[in-house]
Formats: sequence, structure tokens, C-alpha cells
Amino acid sequence: MFVFVMVALLICTEAPGSSAVTPVFVQTGQDVFLDVNEADVPEEFVVFLWRFNGRNNLVSVSPKSKPNILGDYTGRIELSEKKYSVTLKNLQNTDSGVYTARLTTDVVKTLAEYKVTVQDPVSPVGLTVDSVSPSSDSCNLTVTCSSVDSHISSTFTCDDTTCSQEGGERSEVTKSGASLQVYHLSNASIICNHSNQVSWTQDMTKNIWVFCPLRCVAGAESHTSVCVVKTVVFSVGLVIMVSAVITVHLMEKIKKKN
Repeated sequence: MFVFVMVALLICTEAPGSSAVTPVFVQTGQDVFLDVNEADVPEEFVVFLWRFNGRNNLVSVSPKSKPNILGDYTGRIELSEKKYSVTLKNLQNTDSGVYTARLTTDVVKTLAEYKVTVQDPVSPVGLTVDSVSPSSDSCNLTVTCSSVDSHISSTFTCDDTTCSQEGGERSEVTKSGASLQVYHLSNASIICNHSNQVSWTQDMTKNIWVFCPLRCVAGAESHTSVCVVKTVVFSVGLVIMVSAVITVHLMEKIKKKN
């Protein structure tokens, strides 16, 4: 009796193994490959198991037998050419959890562990312009970035040369655990982005200046605006063109008189 208890305790003792849990994100309906280093499995052992959430046995392997797919997992697990690695097929949200490769010799050892998270693809997003409020020296533009289950709004303030986002880049986690963001690029485009670890969707405005067009700043002091420069260049060009036309016209008249 004493010997039996000692053997049982020895078998149930877990030895240090692979302590690192590898995170894996998979889109709903896709497959995932769970790898085990075959060199970590000795020639002599009692049993090798793939387990789900520490209680459901998926695959068992004995030294002198073929791998055995257990229970409801028949048809959902594909055995690899590498004897102890497996591919889980057509994953669904209920398949999220921890998958552990365990080897029993005189002790129990964890060879690999994966935390698999199955995610649905994110929904499309829409970016709408809610309001445009121009003033003499700037323009405020408020937009809303919306997904199926969430939305965020943000205000951009633009002058003749630059735009800034009130409070900086806006983001939040949606009810489904995805990330919803609204921000602007250096080319003055506003981006509405919806993403998780397996997919992303995006909507954007082509250019903020479509809603807040460039214009000369009234009453600006101590600087020369871009519009003023453009106006001066245009005026000088116009004077040169008119002078050229008049000169040509006068020369034609002189030729006719001669």
C-alpha cells in the first residue's frame, strides 16, 4: 500500500517545464497550429496529452501506439507530421482558452502552453462630419467615428497652415474588445480606425481643407500669411501679363503706322 501511494505521488508530481505561455490570436473560422519540440519527448514515457483549460483531454499519445483524438474533437484536430504537434480546425469563440502539452514520465512536465483567443473580425466604421465652425482666423471641425457598438467624437482646429486635434489622438476600447481610434495625418486627412488583433477596417476624409478651406487671415499681425504671399505673387503676375499685352498692342500699332 505504501509503495502504491509513493508511485502515485511520483507520477502526479509536476516537474518544471516550459513556464512561458504563448499568446495566439485567431480569427473566427480559421485554424491554428500548436507546436511541440519533438526533441523534448524522450523515447520512454507513460503518456503525452494535449489538454484544454486543464481539464479536457484532446489528444493522447503512448510510446507504442498511434495518437488518439479524444471525445468531440474528432474531425476538428489535424495531426502533424511532427508526431506531437497539432492543428486545431475552424476555431469558434468557445475554443478560446489555454492549450497545454503535458508529458508524463516519472513526473508530469509541461512542454508547451498556448493561450488562444478567437476573435470575430471587426465591423465596418463610418466617419461623419458633425459641424464646421469657421471664424476670422481659424476653423473648428467636429467629427464622429462610429462602429456597430461604439463611437467617439473629436474636434480639430485649423488655421491657414496647420491643424491640431483637441486632446490629441482619441481612442477607446469597444464593447467587443476592439480598439476604435480617430486621428489626423500630416497630409490633413482624418482617419477613423477600428481594429483588433486579427482584423481592421478604416474610413477617412480626403482632406480637412475641403471643409475648412485656406483663406487669408483678417487682422493678422507680426507675420506674413501664406494667403498674403499668394496674393502678392498673383498680383505681380497679373501686372506683368497686362503690361506684356499693352506692349504688344502698342508695337503692332507702331508697325502699322510705319
